[in-house]
Order: sequence, then C-alpha cells, then structure tokens
Amino acid sequence: MSNWSDRLAVFDLETTGIDVETCRIVSATVAVLGENGDVEQRIDWLLDPGVDIPAGATNVHGITTEHAVLNGQKAAEGVAEIVAALSAHLANGLPVVAYNAPYDLTLLNREATRHGIAPLLSPYPVIDPLVIDKGVDKYRKGKRTLEATSAFYGVTLADAHDAGADAIAAGRVAQAIHRAHVNALPTTLSELHAAQITWYRQQAESFQEYMRRGRDPEFVADVLWPER
Repeated sequence: MSNWSDRLAVFDLETTGIDVETCRIVSATVAVLGENGDVEQRIDWLLDPGVDIPAGATNVHGITTEHAVLNGQKAAEGVAEIVAALSAHLANGLPVVAYNAPYDLTLLNREATRHGIAPLLSPYPVIDPLVIDKGVDKYRKGKRTLEATSAFYGVTLADAHDAGADAIAAGRVAQAIHRAHVNALPTTLSELHAAQITWYRQQAESFQEYMRRGRDPEFVADVLWPER
C-alpha cells in the first residue's frame, strides 16, 4: 500500500520581507522527492524582484539587489513558471509540501495577481509540516522553526534560508513526521488536507488568545489555511 508521503512535490520561497501583501519573490525552488527523500526533479529560480531587496532580507538569504538584477530573470516570467510547475504537480496528484504554507502560497498568489498571471486556485492537496507537527505533538517545548523541527526529526538542513535546502528539508520532515506518527495521521490526502485546515484554525485561535491576554488586546490572527 502506498502512503501519501512516498512521493512529494516540495516548494519554498525566499523573499524581500515578511508581509505577504507587499513583498516580492527573490528565489524559489520546486522539487520532487521520492520515498527515501531523494531528489528526483528540481527547478530553482532567481528573480529580479523589481524592487530593492532590504538589507534585513539579504542578511537572511544572502541575495543582494545587485546580484538579483544582474543574474535574475524578470519577475513576471519567473512567477509564471513557478505557478506552472506547482500546477503541473498538483494536476498529477502530487501533494505540495510547504513549511508554513500560508506564507509561501499567499505571497505567490499576490505575486501572480500583481503580474497578471492566473494564480493557483485553492491549491490542493497541500502538506504543511509545521501545522502537522503542532497537530500531533502539541505540547512539545521549544521552537518550531524549520531548523528546530528538522533537528528534532533527524533531518539534515545544512543551508537554512536557501530555497532549495529549505524546500527539500521540509519534504523530508513531512516524511519523518508521517513515519513517527503514522497511527495519529489520516491515511488519505483529502482527509489530511481537511485536518490541517482545522488544526491551523485551532492553532491560530490559540495564538490569538495568548496575544490578547498579554501583549495586544486587539490582536486578530489569520485562521485561513493553506492560503489567505
């Protein structure tokens, strides 16, 4: 019997910042992992985002404005290719893994709209190892960054904040979570996708309560997954 984690498409973006409504894509990777986490296909993009890359973002991913302008392809062309690659994998029934999916998928949606490209419509099925890990191991102490979660599940992440390294690690983490929690997880992709919608909403509402108790009485968390 095949498992949903036997073959996965994986996806990650590096960007100009954290606001999905205004930030631009700087680099991206879409790859396919086989059963043992080996990379079967991989496409990498470097885009000229059309705006300056802030120093804070360069400090994270290492890509300067100069480098992107000199070596990157036009943003509209790259965004269209990224959307097409993900569309093809989803059409072929491959789930797309994205760590903290609402960030990458929403930002990609806004970039597509900005450049007049038809966006992915309700991407499905999506696998978000961050949401699943919190869903099956709710009370574990410590950070849930990709680096921390990779370390916890014994996945090597040698070059964090490189789109390719992050995408591939996220896919391997998804596979490791599935192996570790096979009895706690839904067996079909449709059930897993639906479970993550519920888990994400619960996690967001819990975070909203926490924020309102202490720091910001007016705080509103976004509860939509996998795309805002």
